[in-house]
Amino acid sequence: MRQDPFAITAVPPMIKWLLIANGVGFLLQLNFLQPVMIHFALWPWGGGPGVPSFAPWQLLTYGFLHGNFAHLFFNMFGLWMFGRVIEEVWGQRRFLIFFVVCIVGAGLTQLITLALFSPGQPHPTVGASGAVFGILLAFGMMFPNARVMLLFPPIPMTAKWLVIGYGALELFFGVTGTASGVAHFAHLGGMAFGFALIMYWRSQGGPRARL
Repeated sequence: MRQDPFAITAVPPMIKWLLIANGVGFLLQLNFLQPVMIHFALWPWGGGPGVPSFAPWQLLTYGFLHGNFAHLFFNMFGLWMFGRVIEEVWGQRRFLIFFVVCIVGAGLTQLITLALFSPGQPHPTVGASGAVFGILLAFGMMFPNARVMLLFPPIPMTAKWLVIGYGALELFFGVTGTASGVAHFAHLGGMAFGFALIMYWRSQGGPRARL
């Protein structure tokens, strides 16, 4: 696997269930958009009159909703491409814990960011991108020299440079306000919480991840 981590052909069980769960979430949005978004998207703290309020379960459920089909497709593509390798290394339980921690961590980061820089903004957050960015970080740490190919543009590079590049872009977009409407700091939060969990596991003698 160290030689070619993408040699895995089967879809591991947890990846399969997460793909199904995200598909079901999207179908529910298509058929019951308003109630699903009101109750299960991630809403900012302290919503005003007529604005749905934050609820603790939204820190998890927002990760199974998406803005449109393209949003869903690219997140699920990243989950499948990198997540199947990570699940093969860690197993189902560890991978699910990591996924949930990244989703919740990204959500918390988004709530804090909105409270500090956009108080009163009545817009919800949806998407599994925070978890996908955390999974991408884990892949880059474990397989830093694995060759990967960007979709747009189709440029080959090693995994470590892909992670560094994406992280730098998200930080730049978040600080400058470029590409508004995207939760850039939530993506970075998913990576940060994922990194913290990996380092904790390493300190406990758990799954090995090379830096």
